[in-house]
Amino acid sequence: MSSELQLPQVQIRRARREDCDAILGIYNHAVLHTTASYDYEPRTLAHRLEWFDVHGREDLAIFVAEAESVGVVGWSALNRYHDRVGFRFTAENSIYVAESWRGRGLGGRLLEPLIAAAEVRGLHAILAAIDADNQSSIRLHARFGFEKVGQFRQVGYKFGRWLDVIYMERLIHSPIPGAQGS
Repeated sequence: MSSELQLPQVQIRRARREDCDAILGIYNHAVLHTTASYDYEPRTLAHRLEWFDVHGREDLAIFVAEAESVGVVGWSALNRYHDRVGFRFTAENSIYVAESWRGRGLGGRLLEPLIAAAEVRGLHAILAAIDADNQSSIRLHARFGFEKVGQFRQVGYKFGRWLDVIYMERLIHSPIPGAQGS
């Protein structure tokens, strides 16, 4: 008999609208307890449902990690980088894992399908804006081919201190925009 703790199976799948409550819970916990988000106040379910609907209209992928008999324990998303049309081939990613599930490799399992979805959508670049103290996220992105392209000093303020942001980028080898009538 193995002495290792048996963990529930985790499936990575496209998010459904009914996952928004769990996605919101994971995000709001990060808002209140970490610098993974520079939000101060938890978001509402109405806000998260609108976020989900906008992602659907704009063909921006959202994935969840769903643990057997537990439910959603993590999520990832491609997000619009800027509204200006010239940025339409660039997205920013988000990855959040429930606190008790961190350190189990879910970040990588949630990032991998985002990269594939970016390729299918014809994106050229994925950006990650990461709190400079979040070394696990920086290492995760580096493992998936993201390179550090900049650091903004003291641009965030949370929990009584100034925070630096690291920007990482992964270029996707997408078709040339004009070749598909873009």
